[in-house]
Amino acid sequence: MANMIQNAKDSINVLLQKACEKAAEAGQLPAGAVLAGTVEIPKDTANGDYAANHAMTGARALHMAPRKIAEALVQNLDLTDTWFSSVEVAGPGFINFRLAPGWYADTLHCVASEGEDYGRVDEGHGKRVMVEFVSANPTGPMHMGNARGGVLGDALASVLDRAGYKVWREFYVNDAGNQIEKFASSIDARYRQLLLGEDAVEFPADGYQGEDIRDLAKAFYEEYGDSYLNKDVSERHEAMAKFGLARNIPKMQADLKRYGVEYDQWFFESSLHESGFVADTVQKLTERGYTYEKDGALWLKTAQILTENLLKAGKKQAEIDKLDLKDDVLKRANGFYTYFAADIAYHRNKLETRGFDCAINVWGADHHGHVARLKGALDALGLDGEHRLHIVLMQLVKLMSDGQEVRMSKRTGKAISLTNLLDDIPVDSARYFFNSRPESPVLFDLELAQRQDNENPVYYVQYAHARICTLIENLAAEGHTIPGTVDASLLTDETEKELIKQLAALPDEIRLAARDLDPSRVNKYVTELAARFHRFYTVCRIKDAEPGLLEARLYLADCVRRVIAVSLAIIGVSAPEKM
Repeated sequence: MANMIQNAKDSINVLLQKACEKAAEAGQLPAGAVLAGTVEIPKDTANGDYAANHAMTGARALHMAPRKIAEALVQNLDLTDTWFSSVEVAGPGFINFRLAPGWYADTLHCVASEGEDYGRVDEGHGKRVMVEFVSANPTGPMHMGNARGGVLGDALASVLDRAGYKVWREFYVNDAGNQIEKFASSIDARYRQLLLGEDAVEFPADGYQGEDIRDLAKAFYEEYGDSYLNKDVSERHEAMAKFGLARNIPKMQADLKRYGVEYDQWFFESSLHESGFVADTVQKLTERGYTYEKDGALWLKTAQILTENLLKAGKKQAEIDKLDLKDDVLKRANGFYTYFAADIAYHRNKLETRGFDCAINVWGADHHGHVARLKGALDALGLDGEHRLHIVLMQLVKLMSDGQEVRMSKRTGKAISLTNLLDDIPVDSARYFFNSRPESPVLFDLELAQRQDNENPVYYVQYAHARICTLIENLAAEGHTIPGTVDASLLTDETEKELIKQLAALPDEIRLAARDLDPSRVNKYVTELAARFHRFYTVCRIKDAEPGLLEARLYLADCVRRVIAVSLAIIGVSAPEKM
């Protein structure tokens, strides 16, 4: 797949090396001279479309002033049949290139010919990557934070797919451990309150207080009556946990599907315990000398592992001592494995058992302290956690309504559920707003997300797509169809050129979004594409343009339509044809 920006940069490197060889033959540069440098896009197009710094980086080796080198190179450059119309020396020795019509024509051809595959790059070379995201506890409805994690993870997976990785989406179901016991005891308390009265049964202080727990207790009572009232506590809790999970998990799956998020697998924590994989993982850590017993519990030498890693990274022992590193319990004195032990086993399963080249987790920022510990445990298992496990930490969501922040708490049942959110906000708006930079908090403005005007950024982009569709439909009614080829040399207005340059930028944006694990780059890209289209549409008349120019501008508009649709699809947003 074509990356016309990278292709232009590569072409400049080749042209400059050939010019260097010719200049050396002519005695203008030392014999055997080899130049290397970088080619960048200047912020100010008055300085050209591309700027090369090869003359400056080669000055020391060639023992010449950078400007003299640049002048020698330019004198020996042959731009015949290239993508460049002119070249000039600027400042201390920059070599500035200006694009020729051929580059613009080839860019439009790439967009039209590649269709829905436009923007694909081979950054990943087929490496297998698992993206695990949301992974909310199945003890209650998913909330706003889960909504953000859902779109970030899903959009990141799409970006990685387009960047040449083989991507697997996974939801890790925490259906074991303390939170499930708390879940069961909460249902149990509400169940017994139904039968004995609220004053007769004390609700657990740390229990889940939402209405969903009351609803589950009522449903359990409707199915089983009072038959569980006098059963053993452990038997009641086991039945109620199973009952609650059997209802909550399908609801989570349905909500996420409505949100446009589907997974390749829902992986259950309980399967790790039932198969003995957690115990086996802890045993391997023991065999490697990374555990010890204390107070009846089994501990991981987390502090030692992290210290060793930090020393290898060049940290001083005095700096490490200030971190006050601590060890972690893997197995409690009561014989139960901790959540951390299960998490280590789960990630061993990802990297060792299933053989993913790397694992990417989208976590809330409150898990930042867990990152180094988990990577260290994987290092201790010989799985190179430092390089094979990548964590995307996302900041919290602040819900705004009428200019005021809406306070949320999942434990007290006052969280805004994903279901309620999607009842009030279009899925497209929710996905677009939540796909922002992970490290930045989201101020989610309910009123703005509902607006049907250009103040709402997703509406602004979708309107550009719909506007083009209407344009194409109206021109078709007048006999103007989208041509197979056009004379791109007719597209001379700066708004036309800037629009084509933005079209060319998508492959590189995909590459950078994959590299930085930041799918929000696609939002910024397509918003700018829409803005450039609106400017072009205002300045350049299409319907009344001269023959040839009309077809060229119609072809350009259709290419923009295609790329807006591709970009929105990556982040899971629709591209309507009418608005």
